[in-house]
Amino acid sequence: MHIVLFEPQIPPNTGNVARTCAATGTVLHLVQPLGFHIDDRSLRRAGVDYWHLVDVRLHEDLHEVIDEAQQSGAQMYFFTKFAKRSYTEVSYHGEDYLVFGKETTGLPPFIHEQYASSCLRLPMGQAMRSLNLSNTVAIALYEALRQLDFPGLS
Repeated sequence: MHIVLFEPQIPPNTGNVARTCAATGTVLHLVQPLGFHIDDRSLRRAGVDYWHLVDVRLHEDLHEVIDEAQQSGAQMYFFTKFAKRSYTEVSYHGEDYLVFGKETTGLPPFIHEQYASSCLRLPMGQAMRSLNLSNTVAIALYEALRQLDFPGLS
């Protein structure tokens, strides 16, 4: 599986997502610009001692990730509170890309326009603006892995 974070801004969210990716053997794609540094010094200062366990790939923009996924034949799912379909309504495959937007503004408008049929949401009460990014990633990823019978995990 592949997790894609579009321009993540909050270091602890990305750290939590990286930990989830390390625990599940999931590739983590970070689309720049990032709201923080991921150099060795910054990671050590933040106490992130599992970064070496994550396959982290940096991308200049979201189009680069979309091109990569399309060339590999993988399915992409874009998570947004504006989607009509629930994340439980699709059948996931092992090389799918699960894409999550920036904490402050979500995914760029072209995603909603060009990829509406691949947009998914997590159900939540009307009073909530959104769920925490790292929680959303964990919920979605574990549903995909559950459908695949947790390959390689015990």
